Amino acid sequence: MAAQMAVNSGASLWGPLKELWETVEGAVLRRQPESVHLLDLQLKKHKPHFLSLYKNPPKSAEQREKVRKASTEGIAIQGQQGSRLLPEQLLTEAFILSDLFDIGELAALELLLAGEHQQPHFPGLTRGLVAVLLYWDGKLCVANSLRSLIQSRHGKTFTLELSGELVALTTRFTDELMSQGLTKRILSLVSEINVTREFERLQKERGLGNEKHRKEVSDLIKESRQALADSLFSWTCQSPLTKDDTLALIGHLETVTAEADGSLDGVNLALVMSLLYCLDVSFLEQGTEDREDLLQALPLLTERQYVSAVHSRLMEGQPWKLPGLQAVCRLAWALALRALSQLPQGSALVEFTEADEALADQALLGDVFLFMKEGMLGCENFAQEEFFIRRLHSLITDFLALMPMKVKQLRNRADEDARLVHMSLQMGSEPPTLRKDLDQLMFLIGEFYSKDLFGLELGLEFWCPTESLQHTSLQGSYLGMALQRPPHKQVVLSKFVRQMGDLLPSTLYISYLRMLKGLANGPQCAHYCFSLLKTNGAPHGDNIQGVAGNPVSWEHFFHSLMLYHENLRRDLPNPDAAHYRHPPLRGITQRELDGLTSFLQLLTTIVTWCENARLALCEHPQWTPVVVMLGLLQCSIPPVLKAELLHCLAAFGKSPEIAASLWQSLEYTQILQTVRVPGQRQAAGIEVELNEIESSCEEYPLTRAFSQLISTLVESSLPANLGAGLRVPGFQPYLTFLRDAVFLPFPTRAYRRPAEKWEVADAVLEVFHKLLRDYEPQPSDFVQEMVELQGEQVPAHKPPGHSIMFHLLNDSPMLALCLSLLEEGVRQLDTYAPFPGKKHLESAVLHCLCLVDLALQKEVLFMDLLRESQASLLASPLEQLLQGVSPQTRRADHIVNIARYLYHSSSNPEAAFQSAKILRRIARYPNIQTRLVGDFTHDQIVSDKLMAGFVECLDNEEAEEGIEKGDDSDPLKKVARIQHETQIHILNLLITSLELKTPNLALYLLGYEVKKPVSSTNLQDPGVLGCPRSCLHAILSLLQRGNEKRSGPALTRLAPHLAELCYQVIYQLCACADTSGPTMRYLRTSQDFLFSHLQHLPFILSSNQIAALSQMSWLMKTAAIELRVTSLNRQRSHTQRLVNLLLDDQPHTRHTADGESGIEEETRSVSGFLHFDTVSKVRRKLLSVLDTIDFSQDVPELLQLDFFERAQIEQVISNCEHVNEQGHTVCNVKLLHRVLVAEVNALQGMAAIGQRPLLMEEVNSILQQVVERNRVRRSLSAKRHALQSWRSLVETLLTACPADLIPADDRQLIIRDLLLDLHDKVLSEDAAGELMPIVAGAVFTLTAHLSQSVLSEQQQGAGLEGVASSGFASIANSALHLILRKLLDFILCTGGGFQRLRAHLYGSLLYYLQIAQKPEEPDTLQTAGKSMWERLTAPEDGFSKLQRENLAIIESYGTALMEVVCRDACDGHEIGRMLALAVLDRILSIDRQSQWLVYVCNSGYLRVLVESLRQDDVALQSLLTPQPPLLKPLYIYESKMALLTRVAKTGQGAVELLRCGLVSQLIECQVFDMVPDSDAHRVMRDPSGFIPSPLDRYRQILLPTLRLFQVILTSTTTHYQQGAAQVLQWLIVHADTIQSLLRCQELSMGALQELSLLTGIISKTALPGALEMGGEVNSAALMEFQGHINRFQRLCLSLLGRLAGSERERLLKQAEMAAPGDSADRREEMEVAMQQVCANIMEYCQTLLLQSSAQAQFSICLFSPSGNEPAGRDGGRTDLSSTLPSVAYSRAPSLGLVLYLLKNSAADFFRFHQSHRQSLGKLQSLDQLPPEELKELCQGLVSGPGGVEKISSVQRSLLAKRRLVQFINNRAKLLALCSYVIETCLFVLWRHLEYYLLYCTPSDPKDSLLPGASAYRSRLTDDSFGGLQGSGGRGLGLSRVSQQDLDLLQSDMAAGFGEALQRKLLEVEGSYSQVRSRYTFIQALVRRIRGLLRQPKS
Repeated sequence: MAAQMAVNSGASLWGPLKELWETVEGAVLRRQPESVHLLDLQLKKHKPHFLSLYKNPPKSAEQREKVRKASTEGIAIQGQQGSRLLPEQLLTEAFILSDLFDIGELAALELLLAGEHQQPHFPGLTRGLVAVLLYWDGKLCVANSLRSLIQSRHGKTFTLELSGELVALTTRFTDELMSQGLTKRILSLVSEINVTREFERLQKERGLGNEKHRKEVSDLIKESRQALADSLFSWTCQSPLTKDDTLALIGHLETVTAEADGSLDGVNLALVMSLLYCLDVSFLEQGTEDREDLLQALPLLTERQYVSAVHSRLMEGQPWKLPGLQAVCRLAWALALRALSQLPQGSALVEFTEADEALADQALLGDVFLFMKEGMLGCENFAQEEFFIRRLHSLITDFLALMPMKVKQLRNRADEDARLVHMSLQMGSEPPTLRKDLDQLMFLIGEFYSKDLFGLELGLEFWCPTESLQHTSLQGSYLGMALQRPPHKQVVLSKFVRQMGDLLPSTLYISYLRMLKGLANGPQCAHYCFSLLKTNGAPHGDNIQGVAGNPVSWEHFFHSLMLYHENLRRDLPNPDAAHYRHPPLRGITQRELDGLTSFLQLLTTIVTWCENARLALCEHPQWTPVVVMLGLLQCSIPPVLKAELLHCLAAFGKSPEIAASLWQSLEYTQILQTVRVPGQRQAAGIEVELNEIESSCEEYPLTRAFSQLISTLVESSLPANLGAGLRVPGFQPYLTFLRDAVFLPFPTRAYRRPAEKWEVADAVLEVFHKLLRDYEPQPSDFVQEMVELQGEQVPAHKPPGHSIMFHLLNDSPMLALCLSLLEEGVRQLDTYAPFPGKKHLESAVLHCLCLVDLALQKEVLFMDLLRESQASLLASPLEQLLQGVSPQTRRADHIVNIARYLYHSSSNPEAAFQSAKILRRIARYPNIQTRLVGDFTHDQIVSDKLMAGFVECLDNEEAEEGIEKGDDSDPLKKVARIQHETQIHILNLLITSLELKTPNLALYLLGYEVKKPVSSTNLQDPGVLGCPRSCLHAILSLLQRGNEKRSGPALTRLAPHLAELCYQVIYQLCACADTSGPTMRYLRTSQDFLFSHLQHLPFILSSNQIAALSQMSWLMKTAAIELRVTSLNRQRSHTQRLVNLLLDDQPHTRHTADGESGIEEETRSVSGFLHFDTVSKVRRKLLSVLDTIDFSQDVPELLQLDFFERAQIEQVISNCEHVNEQGHTVCNVKLLHRVLVAEVNALQGMAAIGQRPLLMEEVNSILQQVVERNRVRRSLSAKRHALQSWRSLVETLLTACPADLIPADDRQLIIRDLLLDLHDKVLSEDAAGELMPIVAGAVFTLTAHLSQSVLSEQQQGAGLEGVASSGFASIANSALHLILRKLLDFILCTGGGFQRLRAHLYGSLLYYLQIAQKPEEPDTLQTAGKSMWERLTAPEDGFSKLQRENLAIIESYGTALMEVVCRDACDGHEIGRMLALAVLDRILSIDRQSQWLVYVCNSGYLRVLVESLRQDDVALQSLLTPQPPLLKPLYIYESKMALLTRVAKTGQGAVELLRCGLVSQLIECQVFDMVPDSDAHRVMRDPSGFIPSPLDRYRQILLPTLRLFQVILTSTTTHYQQGAAQVLQWLIVHADTIQSLLRCQELSMGALQELSLLTGIISKTALPGALEMGGEVNSAALMEFQGHINRFQRLCLSLLGRLAGSERERLLKQAEMAAPGDSADRREEMEVAMQQVCANIMEYCQTLLLQSSAQAQFSICLFSPSGNEPAGRDGGRTDLSSTLPSVAYSRAPSLGLVLYLLKNSAADFFRFHQSHRQSLGKLQSLDQLPPEELKELCQGLVSGPGGVEKISSVQRSLLAKRRLVQFINNRAKLLALCSYVIETCLFVLWRHLEYYLLYCTPSDPKDSLLPGASAYRSRLTDDSFGGLQGSGGRGLGLSRVSQQDLDLLQSDMAAGFGEALQRKLLEVEGSYSQVRSRYTFIQALVRRIRGLLRQPKS
């Protein structure tokens, strides 16, 4: 704006003036609130501008100097720091401009700078040309402001109904201006300013640009002159002028001249009207309440000098330049004097009032009526100003009413003249030239009342209702009075009309008819006129004229017509006669022709307006006007008359009843020959007239009239059987004639009147448009039907719409002509010059555009039906035809031509609207888009114009939303509505295009690169770097309007739907990957768009809730993207601003407008500093947005139907449903209406006809119901969309933004607020179910974040000592409980349905319960020091407190909640089931009282779960195929097993599971036997690694089962035997699988996990005693069982050999090789698993030894008596077998293995102990650790390369801490396992050594085996362990143990079990077992073994 660019001089000539006009407009015309204050400020500021109207700042040498130096020294610019150097060129231009307009040099410079700034708004113009526009625009702003201010005054003529305060302000201000000589200033300006002169000056200095610029400049100059004149006119309407001003005005009018056609121009007309209002007294008749005040203010009554001065000025004889104008003023003065003389105050002025007669005579001599008709009515502005019309009406009627004698005198003179004319005709001499005052008066009245743009129907005052019409709307201008006696004036006027018609002389006949035609204009007037003509014709007794009464009557007229018809019919020529072309025009003279024409026009007017007259005349038995007129049309009369007849018929055809019969008559009379008579040589009828007569005359009235008649008839009715019997029935011949004879040849015909060319085109295209508009393609249109004609079958015609459609979908001449017309139209418009027929050309173009649009709209259905019918028609889609090459330009520019109409949207809004509509339809096709971009950008000039056109449409300020379509009465409103719809179409075009592939139209229109990659675009403000103003700029400026005010963007309120689409376009640009970068950069840097719009959220529109929600949705979605992007790019400050804006609950101190930070702000900040609670909190923006989404939704009640069947109606409604552009399913109401009305029409019989109104009423109610349903759907969908966007914004805020932007304590409070509010809304009674899923999703996310936030806060706080009192972390316990209660309420309120929704809620519940879970604590190995008492009396920590309270809340919900969760766990959607199972698991784990467990057991849900395992078997088996279908069954199975494992952890639960037959269900599952081959499927690996390999899947099935067994075995202590027996049974049933697993070759991590669990189970079950639990088992089965158990035992021992000895190191190395990244973790896991396996097997050995016997001598032996260790420490790896002493013991591992294991474990123990201590140290001094070490610790927990770099230091230390705790606890576990292994090894060693060294009797190898063995067996026969001998050492033939072996054993053992080892073992006990295990156990065993080994060898 220039205002900011103001160089340091006074006011600028444009910016501030524009601001002034906006303020005035806002206050006066738009009535904006708080505008009075602003207006007051502006008026004070701009008073000098008004006082010295249009005075420019003067030039001065000082300024000139200053400007000259600006290029070297620079010049200061207001609002910018320092001075700015300006280029020389600019200064030169400034001097030119200064001379051109004679303005100060600085002002000129400012204008240029402003021009430079505004240049983007005027593409194609230089800054100088823009400055010219701005100069005149500034002038216009002042003039417009002045006019509006004066119009707002209170006065005698009109009121704008503004507030008193405003009126007082403007009246005071304008009075002051007036007193300072405003009138004279305006008059002198109007004389000075002259377009031609200005243009000459501009032309000289090259100040004029292209045509558009010239037009704009001339418009601005004309408008500013007009506005000045209008200001004066408005003043005189309201208040009188002073004497001097009135005389000045008269003085000005004396010099006025007329235009070329004799009319005044608009400015002078306004000035004439000003004078007429000055001389107006008629307002005093109205008798308004302020009549007395007005009388006081009227100088005509109060100032004698005023009257005297005006009187003498008007009376003096000197002629004016326009005598007619002088006559008008004299007549007005005469009437004013006459009116004054009738007032009581008028007696004082008697000397003047007596002159009224003389003045009137002078006026008549000056041809006053002729001038009023030609000079005033001829001005095009006249009909557009209501108060011009009213004043002239009062002038005419006052003359007739106040001067009746004058009128009588005129009539007498006319009668006299008529006689003279008659005589001279009789004598045969020339008639004398006579005055025609009465003629002119009648013509004036006829002309004046025949135009009625405002629907005032002023002519009513001429009709006095004779019969008392009981009609509410029939009142004259005596508004509000009762109908008894009309006012005197009305009586006089109606008498005038009647008397003039009496004994009418023939010379006045035509003028009288013309007058009647004018006075019949309007529905009521036409009715009165019809009655007058009816009564005139009533036969009188004393009939003077002989024929039939009054010549002006229906009777007379129709009688004459019939006589003409009779006469002319005899002369009907023979069509074959040669002289047909020149028929003798006998019988009608020119005068008769004029008379007939006038009467036909009168008839047409009456029939057009009055339906009753139409029907009455048509049905009159004698007159039969339609028949007579059609008859006359067949006769040879001039085309002009035929045209009038056709116009008249068209008026009759407006009634459908008449139209139907008119069609038949038209066909019968063959006006257009549709049936050829055989043997006839040439055509007859209208076609001949067109080709022969009209073409040669070069005038086409008949053709135009015929087209108009067809147009009217087509609209009323179109009979399908037209012409049946004589020809193929249908409309086709008429269409063919119009198309082939009228339309196609129209460009090539000759026209005497150039405008007529376009009139013809317009008339015929209108018919095509109507036909196509009403055409709906039907399947029957594509079937060739036959009709019988004169005995033969001929093809029937298709509907006319089908034919037009077919022509438009082919490359036909018709389409080509339409397209060339469009091209011609846009070429003509581009000249900006007026030309004849412009209006009709525009209308024709509009019809062409509508045809194209309709064809595009209907073609989809048309083409579909065509395809289905398989007819042999060819048709191409129109959008492809439009890409054809234009024959005129040889380029494919049809679509470009259509788009160019947008450039003319200001002058042709409707064409622009249709153009936008067509483009939008074409934009749907992706293949065309790329072509279009090429066409649009091919020629740079056209490209710029197109862009400017689109932008201009979007920028349009007049567009208005919310105007109903039907309300087109006000043309301005209609234009505003159309411009608004154009904007909507353009935005939809952009939205559609953006979804298609690049390059597309939207990218080009929005200013992105279409030739280069889109993402390389660099968006700029318009004008920067030559960047043109694009649609994006237009959209942004639309949205930014009013954004700086408190009320927020004005568009959201004024045009909600438009705003919604604008936000959507911006969202799409930000969401699309290509455009996102440039767009977001531009919005962020240049516009600060998001922040400035988000701060106005929420938008609240009571009238249009749906649009407000959609606007917010798109804005929030965009904000979410912005937050994500700025977070990723680490633009912290941007993210922080938005986050604060959305989440703060402290009131923002918004910077006030004028920097008036009041005192209260400072005090507030002080008080805030002292105690922060005093500041009132405000609602967080996010929450207030949520508040605006109303969760309740009113649903329409069910239909109450009396006639229709409800089910059928519902069916019909659902058939009419479709998905609209926004993706809502809505019912097509128009289609439904058609269907229902067709149904009603199909009913037959009298009853149906009687019921019809009721039926239609019911149809109406159904439609209303459907409209309501559509609204509800749209509303719900908008709410869903808004909620979804809100949710994504919340989730982005919490997830994507850096965590440290929102401090943890705030974060928790925010989440608390959001959760509670969400729940409150969703739990209200009437919340709509459709919104619940979104809420549930949001609740899930929020709870997850709450849990995460609380946990991370605890980890940082490390321990809960401090906060245990107030609650948990920052969020109080009470808040947590509240959240839990609401969550459970939500779960319960969802009832039976909504299972998917509950899945979210279960997830939330799990997250919530996680908060109270104690985090993992490091095992320091010290804790056992506390005594039991200390542990019992320790205070309850925060976790267990919260957990206890949570449980209490959950239990308070009782079985209702249990029922819902259990039901979901057993059935329904997979994810829901998994989550429900998890919830059960979680609750059972904290439920100390076991209430839930009891419920689950007792209600049978547990049994259902257990039994469902059997059904899962099949699904699980399918999972083991190489390509599994879905992994769902696996996940569900895992969840179930987890829950069952949880249940089994309590003894009661485990027993219950056994009772439910858990193990027997698992025994039956076959999936366990389907171990997949490990290597075969390596190839089928899922590359993403998400789908595990078949073997891993198998493990996922097996491991949970094994864990479950392990838990059951641990829990069932009392019923131990029962559990163990069942599990053993499972082992035996699947023994083959188990054994293959135990033999496993590849010991991977998975295999080790399997083994650790399997060995654990075997060690507890595969025991000899287990078999006795089986009850009565027959001996064979017992044998089999024992075999299995022995096998398990052997496999376990051989496994020990592998793990304890040979393979251990290799496996660990292999693990490190496999995954080098996380090798430490893998190694740790492997170590734990191996230790676990060893511990399990050793435990198994121990149990077996203990169970066999309590004393060593009866014990069984598991290890062979060999002391060899499996491999030397240094000797590398050797095979186990090679180290065994002899093959004899190959099946039993040696005792050396146990010793080896013992040594290794002792060594490991110390290694583990050391690293455990180190890690503990690190954990305690975590803060001091170097960053490298921290990074290393985090490495394993962060995925992705560079992951560690990205996380914050706080996060890093948290992760390191977690890693250390994990490490410490792993080490503690390993220590426990090592110490256990050490203890069991010592025990096993001791038992074996005791046996071997004390009790074993060696046998000599030479002895036979039997005696020893039998002796040995004899000792074992009564031993119940007999079954175990198979794998036991002795059964193996340990009788072979020789003395040598034993000695060797003793020496090996003594060597192995040396001092060092013993010391180590005692040290283990000292450092670990003291607190953990059986103290002194190791000590005792070591002592015993040492004793055994030291005893002397036997």
